[in-house]
Amino acid sequence: MTVLQGRYDVIVIGAGPSGAVAATLLAKKGYRVVILERQHFPRFSIGESLLPQSMEFLEKAGLLRAVVEAGFQYKNGAAFCRGEDYDQFDFRKKFSEGWGTTYQVQRSQFDKILADCAAQEGVEVHYGQTVTAIAESAQHISVDVRSDEDIEHRITADFLLDGSGFGRVLPRLLKLEKASTLSSRAAFFTHIEDNIRDPRFDRNKILITVHPDNPEIWFWLIPFSNGRASLGVVLPKTLTQESDRSPQEYLSGAVAESGQLSELLHHARFDTPVSRLDGYASDVERLYGDRYALLGNAGEFLDPIFSSGVTIALKSAMLAAEAVDRQLQGLSPDWQQEYTAPLQVGINTFRVFVEGWYDGSLQDVIFSDNKNDRIKEMISSVLAGYAWDRNNPYVNEPHRLATLAKLCRS
Repeated sequence: MTVLQGRYDVIVIGAGPSGAVAATLLAKKGYRVVILERQHFPRFSIGESLLPQSMEFLEKAGLLRAVVEAGFQYKNGAAFCRGEDYDQFDFRKKFSEGWGTTYQVQRSQFDKILADCAAQEGVEVHYGQTVTAIAESAQHISVDVRSDEDIEHRITADFLLDGSGFGRVLPRLLKLEKASTLSSRAAFFTHIEDNIRDPRFDRNKILITVHPDNPEIWFWLIPFSNGRASLGVVLPKTLTQESDRSPQEYLSGAVAESGQLSELLHHARFDTPVSRLDGYASDVERLYGDRYALLGNAGEFLDPIFSSGVTIALKSAMLAAEAVDRQLQGLSPDWQQEYTAPLQVGINTFRVFVEGWYDGSLQDVIFSDNKNDRIKEMISSVLAGYAWDRNNPYVNEPHRLATLAKLCRS
């Protein structure tokens, strides 16, 4: 590993997907870029079911080949189960143009691949580095860093991108955080050896299962290519209060009540500790400043229900890299119009779908017996990540989802 130098063109906090892609794009344009990552890769992370829209972003960044050659689990859609109701969305049958397939990935391997590709493009990637302070001036932005060995550095750059995800470095240090409008929820998750023997189970799709007695509780099952799977349950945080149950007990207890999912996992081996994530929905006062911008989850995170996190992260990286390039050329980009506004188009679309999931309207659409094929293709496009395609009526006017739900109920 190279030693941190004093001056860079761009500092990126976090080596996850948003940071790695933004850094790669800027390095390809000839800028001197450094990534500061608090953890050491490979490391565990959730958010393992990619959406097809992500493939376009990876392709534009020149990272797709490395991902394709990694041997991840092929994915062509999403399946939904609620009691005896079942439906699936084939992402190849969608309204929007573009990729209809993608992968389900172990993030430890996926994120390391992207970070290694960034390094191959000349990005300095430093692991075990904790950002402790930020300071802006008219000429530059400076970052104080402490390594795992308690070695402290101060480095400066013309611009800073925060891709720290749930670490939310800049929102904390610059006091940008604000409460999310979404209800507070908790997630319990792990990796298992799934041992699924049911021949009807489709490993090419993520499986979303609704709890038979409480539609606000749902499970994800994301199969991997090696016979393992990611398993998690999401439930209102109020249901986890005043209880001394362990994360393992929460997850196993919920799965036991899940109906068909419990039967599907009858032979599964739970061999990995269960993790817990509380109150994950987050928001910020603004996504950019004079010399910084927030990427992906460092800015706003909605909910894991539609696996939108990585897609939003990659979209933010694409938009930010273009704006940073213009700023470093002295062209004075309009960050509101060139970054925040276009990014929010997709975030707002996903937000309406997340809210629709929890108020039951989207579940009624998904499990309706009389879906129009064309409308199903439009919904499929959003679920596939094409939340920026304004040609889709459910992107251009996402609140029409509520009207659709009423029609499905009737």
